[in-house]
Amino acid sequence: MLKNQAVSLFLLTLLVLSCSPAKHMKYNVSPRGEVMSETVTTDQFEQLLLEDSRLRSFLEQKDSLMIQVIYTRIDRDRHNQPVFRDFFFNVNPARYFYPASTVKMPTAMLALEKLHRLGIRGLDHNATMITGWDHGRQTGVFNDPNALDGKPSVGQYVKKIFLVSDNDAHNRLYEFLGQQALNEGLRQKGYPEAEIIHRLQVSLTEAENRRTNPVSFYDHSGNKVYEQPGAYNSKPFFSRKDLLGKGYMSGGQLVTGPMDFSARNRISLPSLHQVLKSIMFPGQVPADSRFEVPDSLLNMVRKYMAAYPGESGIPQYQLPEYYPTYCKFLLYGAEKNAALIPGLRIFNKVGDAYGFLLDIAYVADFDKGVEFMLSAVIYCNRDGILNDDKYDYDEVGFPFMKYLGERIYAYELNRVREYKPDLSEFNFDY
Repeated sequence: MLKNQAVSLFLLTLLVLSCSPAKHMKYNVSPRGEVMSETVTTDQFEQLLLEDSRLRSFLEQKDSLMIQVIYTRIDRDRHNQPVFRDFFFNVNPARYFYPASTVKMPTAMLALEKLHRLGIRGLDHNATMITGWDHGRQTGVFNDPNALDGKPSVGQYVKKIFLVSDNDAHNRLYEFLGQQALNEGLRQKGYPEAEIIHRLQVSLTEAENRRTNPVSFYDHSGNKVYEQPGAYNSKPFFSRKDLLGKGYMSGGQLVTGPMDFSARNRISLPSLHQVLKSIMFPGQVPADSRFEVPDSLLNMVRKYMAAYPGESGIPQYQLPEYYPTYCKFLLYGAEKNAALIPGLRIFNKVGDAYGFLLDIAYVADFDKGVEFMLSAVIYCNRDGILNDDKYDYDEVGFPFMKYLGERIYAYELNRVREYKPDLSEFNFDY
């Protein structure tokens, strides 16, 4: 299989990137720009999905709904080592979608990696992280009311990102990394098309997002162990032309014509799928695409990914706002009273913004010995108007995610495996 060259050349040609080729994208690209598996055809996977009548109406609109799906079937050998087989539906890494909160997943991992690489005594994920400000509309952070000890830290921000997709938590890790270092980290991991170039849910200019806050860390005795000055990224962004919709709201007025997303975050579905794989199965990805974090921190991330908000120990993350299946779109949609499947956990990161709905997930049923990876994106904006907060998540996005997850889960339940997997490494106490 051409592991990397095809998709890298395709992305480099499209984006006119001046960076090294993607080293770890294990996908072939057809002349139409469609990502293909060498062993499984798109038609075979499409037929599997179409067998569910609930999915058919969505799939027949795959292009207008911008649906992309990646499903990874996992088998274990006699030594419990995983073997992966990828299936793709309508996947096109060149077609832009707004990744929303899914960018928090690589940001969180790169922040933990930076802490580990600094190797400073007293500077761990629980060290108190004080964010200052030194320019314009920057804001600082001196405490965290959601933390049990009231102190902000990288670990606390990572926890909030995966439990409830907290936007400010992401922004603080973005500032700790610095815009330039964050994006250089993505390239080094093998994601040449990815750009995380702005904070979330904060209206700032491009120049303001290029500039990140000063940060200081204090150990458990209150001693300053690390100080990082504010930074400014002067490097140019990719030359892009990512346009969406037929109109958009700006300043309370409707602007006719597509909305320009060329200066907004970008990452493809195959890249997000690979990031998750590197978290759940680091030994199965190339060494230089792994995140350099100790096993203890990797397990912390995995646990938060699969935990329900009520299991967090954070009083604010309780009912009714944070229901058990909050941020578990696949299998559960947006059903607040959904019955939890006994023995099953979803290790995932979701996103929703500008009409796009995403879920990047590894599913493990510890009782039945079932595991698989499933990533999907769908566009829920039938009127084509962006930035008006009128999207079709409830009518289109959440039902699609629920039915898709149920279809693959049902298939997996009935699939014969030569060896039953031992999933105990992912079975945490909550």
